[in-house]
Amino acid sequence: MLNTRASGVLMHLSSLPSPYGIGVMGEETKRFIRQIKDMGFSYWQVLPLNPPDFYGSPYASNAAFAISYLFIDPRGLVRDRLVKEDELSRSLYHGSPYTADFEFAANSRLELLKLAYSRISPEMHKKIEEFCNAHHWCEAYTLYGAAKERFGGKPWYEWDEPFARYETAVQHADELKAAQDFFKFVQYTAFTQWREIKQYANENGVKILGDMPIYVSFDSADVWENRHLFEIDDRTFIRKRVSGVPPDYFSEDGQLWGNPLYDWVAMEKDNYRWWCERIRAALQLYDTVRIDHFRAFASYWAVPADSDTAKNGVWEKGPGKALFDAVENELGEVPIVAEDLGVFGEDVVKLLEDTKFPGMRVIQFGFEPDADSTHLPHNYPRNCLAYVGTHDNETVMQWWKKISRADASYARNYLGLNPREGVNWGMIRGGMSSVAELFVAQMQDFLGLGGEARTNEPGTVGGNWRWRLCPGQLTDKLRDKIYECTRMYGRLNPQSPEPKPHK
Repeated sequence: MLNTRASGVLMHLSSLPSPYGIGVMGEETKRFIRQIKDMGFSYWQVLPLNPPDFYGSPYASNAAFAISYLFIDPRGLVRDRLVKEDELSRSLYHGSPYTADFEFAANSRLELLKLAYSRISPEMHKKIEEFCNAHHWCEAYTLYGAAKERFGGKPWYEWDEPFARYETAVQHADELKAAQDFFKFVQYTAFTQWREIKQYANENGVKILGDMPIYVSFDSADVWENRHLFEIDDRTFIRKRVSGVPPDYFSEDGQLWGNPLYDWVAMEKDNYRWWCERIRAALQLYDTVRIDHFRAFASYWAVPADSDTAKNGVWEKGPGKALFDAVENELGEVPIVAEDLGVFGEDVVKLLEDTKFPGMRVIQFGFEPDADSTHLPHNYPRNCLAYVGTHDNETVMQWWKKISRADASYARNYLGLNPREGVNWGMIRGGMSSVAELFVAQMQDFLGLGGEARTNEPGTVGGNWRWRLCPGQLTDKLRDKIYECTRMYGRLNPQSPEPKPHK
């Protein structure tokens, strides 16, 4: 699937600079695309664009298909003549530029969007309806948003009848039409702005590598609309079993995610229609899709819904290749990267072989003395995506401070690490020089940042997803250093210009 040697950078959209509390789909994003092109990168990996939860996590979204309104650039509303320049002042953020403030962004952006919506023309209203008609998920998601607003933000399973059930709620949609139309406007605006960003990236030779969480939240438009596709008691709305992973590298108790599990028998009956539509929609947003926790398609960890930890789960067989046969029959060959980390098994190996999807390797996982780890660069297959660390890992400099003396000694000897080059650059060199078709590192690791810049710590709530890039951090010196690295190891973006001399 990855048939061209290339490199890329991992950074969430929320981490970009902007005047509005978090990164938005505006000029700063286009500037970042130009900067990474000049560095030689051919890929920008973003985390899910879906609406995040209260803590900023895009992996706990209430919508698998929607784009978060937090990413809408207020200046785009000015260009659309829906708000005036002087009306943007309340959206301006005066806090720290180093951290994302999701609460401020949510409140200020929603207020501005409602003002903008009050001024849309009949012509724009027609375009919005055309957009919603072209995106099958839009009707249910916007009705969900309107109903959630009506019931004060409560989860759908606590709503009054008839709205607690999608099939009866649609019969009363007229009661929520005004609110639903507003949410349609929001999605139309978000998709329009993202389409412009993706087109700009592609024109600069940069592909967007998107991220798809395998599970969806219990309180989501997706579960509300499709209860029969999940392990949920349809009378009481109680989850039967929930998602998680057994004890692993990240947690001694495992991770209890709590998402409702898919009813794979029910999904098979309509030839996995929901998954086909989800992947189709993702490929409209991204050039390539990385599916998080891919191993659950082979076998997944099922935990009783009343458990306090993930220790008490059992392995269940997933849909396997049958699902991806259905996807291929519907969509043709699809560019998917499989996140195959964590507890491994022969069933996962077999599924990767059958689908031919590239898996992942993480250099940080490789350094265990006397263990010839698959995460060491000399063991990489060509058809893989190699990382220094993902968004769930510590930054390299944070990791280096915590590893054992034995692991550190092994890493020094293996990679030839030295103070002059720096640990982060030695690790990057190890990945860049490998045979992996695609190598990606977090921007924090290119910058050599420590624990203060970590994106996410699995198993914790709060304090994650906050790091932001500040103006001026991507210097000409850094650009030239990365460019030389991508050029030296045959990963240069063909559209990257040779750096000009600088003072």
